[in-house]
Parts: sequence; structure tokens; C-alpha cells
Amino acid sequence: MEKETGNIKSKIKAMANQEDVFKNIISHSKEYGFIFQSSDIYDGLSAVYDYGQMGVELKKNIREYWWKAMVQMNENIVGIDAAIFMHPTTWKASGHVDAFNDPLIDNKDSKKRYRADVLIEEHVAKAEAKIQKEVDKARLRFGESFNEETFLSTNARVLENRNMIDLILARFKDALNDNNLDGIRQIIIDCEIVCSVSGTKNWTEVRQFNLMFNTAMGAVTEDSNIIYLRPETAQGIFVNFLNVQKSGRMKIPFGIAQTGKAFRNEIVARQFIFRMREFEQMEMQFFVRPGTEMEWYNYWKNARMQWHQTLGLGMENYKFRDHLKLAHYANAACDIEFNFPFGFKELEGIHSRTDFDLKAHEAHSGKKLQYFDPELNQSYVPYVVETSVGLDRLFLSILSKAYVEEKLEDGTTRVALNIPAFLAPIKVAVLPLLKKDGLPEKAREIMTILKPEHACTFDEKDTIGKRYRRQDAIGTPFCVTVDHQSLEDNTVTIRYRDTMLQERVSANKLLEIIDDKVNIKTMLKNLI
Repeated sequence: MEKETGNIKSKIKAMANQEDVFKNIISHSKEYGFIFQSSDIYDGLSAVYDYGQMGVELKKNIREYWWKAMVQMNENIVGIDAAIFMHPTTWKASGHVDAFNDPLIDNKDSKKRYRADVLIEEHVAKAEAKIQKEVDKARLRFGESFNEETFLSTNARVLENRNMIDLILARFKDALNDNNLDGIRQIIIDCEIVCSVSGTKNWTEVRQFNLMFNTAMGAVTEDSNIIYLRPETAQGIFVNFLNVQKSGRMKIPFGIAQTGKAFRNEIVARQFIFRMREFEQMEMQFFVRPGTEMEWYNYWKNARMQWHQTLGLGMENYKFRDHLKLAHYANAACDIEFNFPFGFKELEGIHSRTDFDLKAHEAHSGKKLQYFDPELNQSYVPYVVETSVGLDRLFLSILSKAYVEEKLEDGTTRVALNIPAFLAPIKVAVLPLLKKDGLPEKAREIMTILKPEHACTFDEKDTIGKRYRRQDAIGTPFCVTVDHQSLEDNTVTIRYRDTMLQERVSANKLLEIIDDKVNIKTMLKNLI
């Protein structure tokens, strides 16, 4: 009972400190070379970020794991790299020119602008948090005899909050499906949602704002065409459907994968790299026979969740959430949400896009985008199941769960990034105990053996304890210390980041020990 009580109190305290932890993560990211504000010397550019020397390595490793799992591990999926600039009719056909909007609302007193849908979602999330608080309190009170299912179905305060949530979501869904902006505003008013700055409920009307950036192509402005920075990478796949299918002799079902930059003029960009104006997507469009799309939709839901859970960030930090309103191209859609420091938010989307995109491009281009199915002896426009994950959001999910502040037995505190070892920017640090007596030279010999296989760093500055702390802070899973005994018997001390345990091993076994923990092949085998 005492242990359970302590765990619940710790959980409640941890939830209260999440905002401070998130601020620490942002500060840590800059201090240790993961993420910088773009144009920092000019006071930065809002919602645009640069990845530093550590961040670019972590980002590259995440991208590589996604790519290998998606393309290398699936015989019927190939990759492309489509251009950012596309013919402007592309975005008319896809619906982005007419329908790629966010509903915005301003507070008249503070002049602060909000996404109306996010205000409602956050209000619902607060009500859900109240339910969870009641559950935690009841579990604390009743101990092992607590039955959560019975409590949720009988407690008056829980039922009151649940009924309120269901009513709000039903109204919200109807308003979204009817594109009823007045209805969305009325929900905000009825819920008495206040501005976080002014504390007032003095709201403007809700209006739609198109998110695409446009620019001009051509040497002379008057003769140039208006084109758009792509708001998603998917359309580059759709317009290349036949090119890939014919050149690769692809047979349905098959997929086309792509990673790359996308751009959205987010008016309410916030939460660090969670919502940015320039970001990177990792998408795969899977082309299937019409009528089989729901089977494949469910397949990819499960496959993508399995992939995320191989990262070891905790199964409890993921959940599916079905869309309240389907996009104009979809007949089914859900998100994989992740428990970020600011709550559960979208990490990856899985959508059954029907044949909307290919048919739309057929109509606007005048070119047939059909597949001849030899088994059916007929041609048809394939249906599409999409998986789309934000690389930056994935980066943030890993960083936020990896960041730990630990109180050690000697009373000191260490900050560490327990990044999955196979994704860590630096896999191993080689540290000569002293900068003399031949130790740096011996350490360099070991470094020469390790660095063709793994990302390594060499550090001989400061005490060994300070060097350990720095490597912990950047997420290096292994430190190899070379001392005088190393010169005598070719052994070294290997220190493990997560446990801080040390062991003496032969330098000849280092590659084997490290490779077992950091090789991406081990992770890919888990997906078979």
C-alpha cells in the first residue's frame, strides 16, 4: 500500500512538473548542440529551427531507421525523392488551394490569435485530466481493491465530466463536418474558454486561413507563375505513380516512400519543434485494389504502432485516436498520438485516401493514372493507404522521454539523455585518463578501430568524471577509458550510460560489445 501510494504521488508530482521539464529540454537542446533557433544572432525566426551537430546526427539516425524499416524490409515498397517545387495545378487538384485551412479566432482584448479547434481540444483534454485525477485519488484511497472500470462507470464526478466531453465532441464533430464556423465559435463561448493572456472571453468570429506559402518562379516578376512550397510530400508520390509503377514493374499492392521538407504558414506555431513552419515528413503511400483498402488500413495501423514501440519509449505513451472529421480525400483516418510533455498529441497519421488523389490528378492533367491488374484482367485507379509521420515530432518524442534528471547517491544530480542506443548521435566516447604517458596515443589506436564502424568522439579535456557527465548529457551510450593498465594488457574500462556501471574488458572485444547494442540490424530483425 505504501509503495503504491508513493508511486501515485510521484506520478501526480511528475505531471505538475512537465512544463518545467519541457523548458529544461529546450534549454538542454541548445546547450549541447541539438537544436538552435534559426537566425539566432538576429533574435531568431519564429517557429523555424536549425539542427546542430548532435541534432543532425540523431535526426539522420531516426530517418535511416524509418527508411530501412519501410523500404529495405518490404519488398513491395520503393522510395523516391520528388522536388519541392511542383506545377501549381498540382495543389488545385489535391484540394489544397481551396481546402487547406485552419480555423482561427482572436481575443479582442489581448490581440492573441488561436486555432479555434485547438482551444476546444485543449478544453476537452483538461476535462479528461480531471477524470484521471479522480481515478488516481480513488486508487490511492482504495489500494489493491480498486476497480477502475467500475469506478469510471459509477462515480458521479467522472460521469459528469464524461457526459460533458461527449456532448462537446458531438457538437464539435457536427460543426467540423458542416464547416460551421459559427458553431465552432459557439462551442468556445458555451464552454467559457478564456484567453490565456487576457483571461477574457471576448472572441472574434472564426475564419479560415490557408496555410500554403506561395512564391514566384521566373526571372521577370510580371511573367512569372505563382507556385507553392509544398505543404506535404504526398503529392510528389501521386504524380509519379505511373513513372514508378512502370519503370519498377511494380505489382499492386505496392508502396512508394519519401522523406523531405514541407512548409506550412502556421499562424499559431508553438511548442518548440512540435509545430513549425518548415518541417520534415516521412510518408509512404500504399496503392491497393479498390475494396481492400480497409484491410490494408488496419494492417498499416498495427505495423506502424509496432514500429514505434520498438523505440522503447513505453507502450503507455502511445494511443490511437480516430479523426472527428475526415479529410475530403479520406474514408477512414486515425492518428498515433504520443504523450509529449504537453500531453497526448499527433505523432503519425494513417489515412485511407480512397482514389481521390489519383482521380483528381487524372481530371486536371488529362493523363490516365490507372493500373492494369492481370489477375482481374481490367484497369482501375488504385486506392491508397497513407502513413505519414513528422520527423521533427518523432525527434521530440525521443528527446522528451530520453531526458532525465537523476539524484545520485552522493547527493549530486546528473542530466542524461537515455536515447535508444542505436539512434544515439555518438555511440562511443574514447577517453584517455591522462593527457600523457602514452595514454592519448593508445586511445587514438582504439579510436581508429572503432570509428569506421560507429560514430565516435575523442575527449581528453577535464576530469574523467566531468567527461562522463558531458557524454551522459549528449546521450552517448558507451564511454571507453584508457588508463595505464591498458598499456600493459590491452584492457580498457567500458562505462554504460544508463546504469553508470563499469567493467574491464579487452580492447579487442569492444567492437563486439558495442555493435550488439547499437547496430540497426538488430532493431530491424524485431520487425520481422
